[in-house]
Amino acid sequence: MTIKKLHYISGLTITIFVALHLCNHFISVFGAQDHIEMMNTLRLFYRNLFVETILLLAVALQIISGLKLFKTNRKLVLSKFDKLQIWTGLYLAIFFIIHLSAVLSGRLFLKLDTNFYFGVAGLNSFPFNLFFIPYYGLAILSFFGHIASIHNKKMEQSIFGLSPKAQSIIILVFGLIMTIVIFYGLTNHFHGVTIPKEYEVLIGK
Repeated sequence: MTIKKLHYISGLTITIFVALHLCNHFISVFGAQDHIEMMNTLRLFYRNLFVETILLLAVALQIISGLKLFKTNRKLVLSKFDKLQIWTGLYLAIFFIIHLSAVLSGRLFLKLDTNFYFGVAGLNSFPFNLFFIPYYGLAILSFFGHIASIHNKKMEQSIFGLSPKAQSIIILVFGLIMTIVIFYGLTNHFHGVTIPKEYEVLIGK
């Protein structure tokens, strides 16, 4: 199987999980408890040895194959969407390494429930939010940017009179709107989230 094929298959697997994860974050608009309840429901499906192993393998394959493709293609791409694809792919690879390391460390070493409060502790605390706002924001935008660039490459038909390029731009705009809405929810409507005491270790308290 070629590197591109492995990258595509692992990417589809990860996309399903990330889409569910972003839907979970979207629910934070209605409050932390709703976010936690939805996460607990989703965990019934993905937090088990079988599914987690598949996801971790998919992420590992995505990172390794993505870095190889980046090294091969970065000097060959010409269109803006092709450039968007390789650079968003690079950022996502870096993000997955950092994010998974943090979540697994929180679970295994800090013995924390890596729920809503684990994810938003840094986002709602100064000066940590100076890192976490662009860190999370670029991750969400890169996810939609990667999808948009692939859609632009694979899609061959117009929909409702919209060309594949126009469709891809709509995906990018939707990604930007989702990023803002998710930040709105994860920051308690931009008023800040009170971090429970057990999670203060994440922000040096």
